[in-house]
Amino acid sequence: MLHLPDGPLRLLCLGAHSDDVEIGCGGTLVRLLAEHPGSEVDVMVFSGNDAREQEARAAAEDLLGDAAAVRMHFGRFRDGYFPFDPTIKDAFETTLKPLAPDVVFTHTRADRHQDHRVVSDLTWNTFRNHLVLEYEIPKWDGDPGQPNVYVPLDEAAVARKLDVLMRHFGSQRSKRWFTRSTFEGLLRLRGIEAGAAMAEAFYGRKLIL
Repeated sequence: MLHLPDGPLRLLCLGAHSDDVEIGCGGTLVRLLAEHPGSEVDVMVFSGNDAREQEARAAAEDLLGDAAAVRMHFGRFRDGYFPFDPTIKDAFETTLKPLAPDVVFTHTRADRHQDHRVVSDLTWNTFRNHLVLEYEIPKWDGDPGQPNVYVPLDEAAVARKLDVLMRHFGSQRSKRWFTRSTFEGLLRLRGIEAGAAMAEAFYGRKLIL
């Protein structure tokens, strides 16, 4: 079982789109902030318009209210075109690298969405001496795999994650998969694998103890 250092943490959460962080690791963030008082969180959203940026800010304020500080960072990179935009790496090197986080949450490298994969690859380019946990996103592509890191969640953390997703991301509700039951179903499936009621799952490709 992996144990994080005692005391406050510096957490960095990377998402190609405004709802990715909440979907992929929202419950884990709630648990970490409860267990590590005084922790600070940086959230980077790489693409989006004004409306989606407002959704991300409202969701972060709601989800991360227990943090000592929350800093939001936004890019306006073109959705769906990340592999063709070399300037995305500049954001990693100039904005994100100096943050020196204890834990980095990012997309999984096996994600079929091209924007997600770029964010994952550049995460590993920039953060070579950090604990990086790759989260999963349910979607049309059908690419859930076999994760190797699990974070069991209690009912309160799950409810907070699901409430935030349903409350703040109105722009996504027209998508047939963006439902409370979708997200809860994945949490229950990963909970079975973790020997818990519900859990979030991650890929830890390199863990140094």
